[in-house]
Amino acid sequence: MGKSMSRVLVIGGQRSGKSRYAESLVTTSGCAPIYLATATAGDGEMAERIARHRDRRSGGWRTVEEPLDLAGALLREAHSDAVVLVDCLTLWLTNVMAAELPVEAESAKLVAALGKVRGSVVLVSNEVGSGIIPANALARRYADALGTLNQQVAAAVDRVVLIAAGLPLVLKPAPAGEVKL
Repeated sequence: MGKSMSRVLVIGGQRSGKSRYAESLVTTSGCAPIYLATATAGDGEMAERIARHRDRRSGGWRTVEEPLDLAGALLREAHSDAVVLVDCLTLWLTNVMAAELPVEAESAKLVAALGKVRGSVVLVSNEVGSGIIPANALARRYADALGTLNQQVAAAVDRVVLIAAGLPLVLKPAPAGEVKL
């Protein structure tokens, strides 16, 4: 990524290697790494996940915890000498829904902020739409909202990388030789 501004979405399934890949993008950029954490430790298992992520990063990272105002945090933290890693949109959306905030409006604020940031940003999100349709209404509403958010963010960023089994597959920009009608 270097000193030029770039916005990247890293997407994939649970335990696909998304966060590790995103962290490597940030650490090889040559810029100051900022970890914008959206998770909250609601139980012991989640606290352990957060600790594992924290332990994996070197001491050079600055961590900013922001479970709800992601757009505001990006506008404050993203500058030309740093790369902000947002980990992750999946948990941020959970927080927005749990707080009963308007999902469409909060998503629109985030996408608008991506167009205004002054530095590089790497966003991590889960792909939840590849499995079966959830059995309950809340889970379906969540999957639909995350699918829509992922599409909106993918349209707003420069690059989209799908991680499958730890391997990066570049989706945007389209690979050379793409079939066009």
